[in-house]
Parts: sequence; C-alpha cells; structure tokens
Amino acid sequence: MPTILIIDDESSLVSSLTFALEEEGYTVHGAATALAGLKAMADLRPDLVLLDLRLPDKTGLEVLEAMQPSNGGPQVIMISALGDTRAAVKAVKMGAADYLTKPFDLDDLLHTIRTVLERGQMAIEIDFHRRAALRNTGLVGASAPMRELAATVERISASSTTRILVLGESGTGKALVAKAIHAGSARAAGTFIEINCASLPEQLIEAELFGAEKGAYTGAHQRRVGLVSLADKGTLFLDEIGEMPLGLQAKLLHFLEDGQYRPVGSTRSLHADVRVVAATNRDLAAEVAAGRFREDLYYRLNVMCLKVPALRTRGEDVVQLAAHFAHHYAHEEGVRPIRIADSAGALLAAYRWPGNVRELKNLIERLTILLPGRDIGIADLPAEIAPPPAAIAPAMQPPSLPASTPHPPDVGSINATLADAEREMILGALRDCAGHKGRAADRLGISRHAFKRRLKRLGID
Repeated sequence: MPTILIIDDESSLVSSLTFALEEEGYTVHGAATALAGLKAMADLRPDLVLLDLRLPDKTGLEVLEAMQPSNGGPQVIMISALGDTRAAVKAVKMGAADYLTKPFDLDDLLHTIRTVLERGQMAIEIDFHRRAALRNTGLVGASAPMRELAATVERISASSTTRILVLGESGTGKALVAKAIHAGSARAAGTFIEINCASLPEQLIEAELFGAEKGAYTGAHQRRVGLVSLADKGTLFLDEIGEMPLGLQAKLLHFLEDGQYRPVGSTRSLHADVRVVAATNRDLAAEVAAGRFREDLYYRLNVMCLKVPALRTRGEDVVQLAAHFAHHYAHEEGVRPIRIADSAGALLAAYRWPGNVRELKNLIERLTILLPGRDIGIADLPAEIAPPPAAIAPAMQPPSLPASTPHPPDVGSINATLADAEREMILGALRDCAGHKGRAADRLGISRHAFKRRLKRLGID
C-alpha cells in the first residue's frame, strides 16, 4: 500500500489521521515541523503528503516549493484553515494535487486520497509509455549531439506547443525526429500524417492539405478529405516546407493562427486541432530575405526549433548506427546480419558522409544484400570511403615542386595525415587476418615485400 506523510503541528490531528489511515491499510508517518517533514520526505520517499499551510518554522507553500511536486515529487494534498482558502488555491497552482479545509470529514479525506493516488499512478504510467515510445523511435546514438537532441525531443514531446520547426541537412533523419515527437506526446493515440511539400504540383498541394469539394477543379470527381482533417488530434508533418508555394503559405499561416481552414471550392470553414511539425534543409531566414518565404509564417512556425546534427559531427555513433541498420536489413532479407570489422569501422567513423544517415543506411542495405552474414573489412567498402592502396601510395611521397617555387608548401602535415591513414589500414588488415602478414598484404592488394617495407617505415612491430 502507498506511504503517506502527514506534516502538521497538531499532534492530536496527526494521531487520529494516522489511526484512520492505517486502518485503511496505508503506511503512515508524521512530522510536526517543515524541517522534519522535508527530512522525512527525503528518507521515506512517500507517495502522498498531507501538508498543513501553517507550520511553526515555515509556511506550507515554502515546503511545497521545496518538494517540487510537478517535477516527479510526491502527490500533495494541502490542509488549510477556513481563512486560508486563497493560499490553498495558490498551492494547487504550484503543483499540489488538491486541498481540504479544516475541519474536514474523514470520508471526504479518504475519497480525496484515493482519487489523488489513482491520478498520480495514471500520470506515472502515461509517462512510462511516453518514454518507452521515445526509446523505440529509432533515434540511435550516444554521442553528445545525439544525447542533446534526444533530451530536446523529449522536452518538446511532453510540452503543449503545437508549432515546431526541425532543421537539418538532407538525410539527417528529420522525419524520424518528427515521428519521435509525435510518439512521445499526448497526441500519440492520434494520427501522424506526413506530406512532402516538394513532391506535389502546386495546384494539388492545397487540396491535399485542406481537402476539396466535388467539382472544385478539373479532375475533382468526388469530395476529397484533406490531410489537416485526418491529422485532427494528432500531428501533421510538413517536410520540405521551404518548397511550399508563396500563395499556399498565406493559407497555411491562417490555419496556424486559429486552426480554421476552408476546403477548396467550399464556403464553409472547418476547424482542426493539429500539432504541426515543419522541416527543411534550407536556411529559412535567407529564404525570407530573398522573398521566397513569408516572414510571418517563418516566425509562426519557429515557436520551437531544433536542429538535427549532421552525421559527420557524431562519428562515434556511426558504427552503432551501422549495426542497427545491419540487423534491420538482415531481418528484412531473411539473412544473418553483416558484422563491421574494427578497421572498417574506423574508416566509417572518419568518413564525412555527405549524404548523412541516409547514405550510411543505403550502404548497409547494399552490403547486406551482396555480402549477407559476412565480416565487412576495408576491402568491402566503396572507394569513396576506403580508397584502394594503389590510389594512396603515390601520395605518400612529397610532391615534386616547380624549380621556380621560392617557398615550397608545408607537406609535412599532409604526409602525416596520409601516414596515419596508411597505418590504420595496415593495422586493420592485420587485425582482420589475425596477424598473418601474407594474408594482410593480399587483402590490401600489395606484394609481401612492399607490405614489410611499409611496416618498417611506419614503425609497426
């Protein structure tokens, strides 16, 4: 049964309440001062606190503020005298679940306690399912940028804001972030609707968004229900919002202002309660300056803004993402997942990934289909990620300079970088081949004598 802490300096009241609540099966503790109550709360971690507004050393409001009931603290029921009703209402605004005025009926108290505890348990379960939904959205990675993104997504999901702008390069996973925001929100039971503003002709986007009456335009042979209507009580994801025509931007702005919209060809306004998440890889501020995007719409969408990091800024996540995609595509293809060797993983982590997560995802899908269940080494990676040794070798020597060049460029840093890359490739090949030099040389496509010379030059034992 739940634990209840009573913080009140009237010892007779605490005694009688303790007796009555223990009869109901609750575990009950009492404290006569604010200081003792806060200490007992820290030690006992009660489920519910009955808190008097007037205490010898502090006010009940000061104790309530220290408890932070709205941030995961216990449920609090304030106990007030007849003249303290205004303060009790203030306490509810500060996070107290309810209040009772002395003298109160025991049955009223028991009913209030049961109601508050049930409400608190329901909130805990909702929060648990919301966090579980967030964990299963596919936001993979433990790098600092991803931890920050996940924390921001969680805060935004739990908030009441209905206008969110997601920025990021193409292929970073903006749609995945939008789905995570929906899954972790109170709207998760509603519909998630996605539309790409660049994929439809200009004349059809309005009908797609807001719907259209039969005969509203050529080819409208029946009434069309818009995506805004389908997303009511849910989330509407507008991908590539920067591609939306200026004429439609004005109508979208009107909808964002009050939730009112009008289907094409209709004289009747409708209403929808929709959370709008818009995404773009464009610099919208620059688009506004160039006159290609409405300034008022930009500021209306930019109530809450988050940026999805590029994959090149989160290199430590690349191998984890690769393994995630490997299991996903192995399941789809009905094969064993590929495994990324350490040497290949190092090159994957160092690569710049101009196509971001989408490029990595495509690579793992291709490798899963072509090399199912294989250990993926350097030789299995495409040339843009792991250039063949023949292409690297000529660059190992300082370039010849024209005789007329008075100050030759500093090639030391270039050679050091190339030497590091060569060292990593050689060590990776040795690891993949269990230290066998001959097989490592064959894997790299060079002779065994050349391989030994490189070992000696690079100081590899």
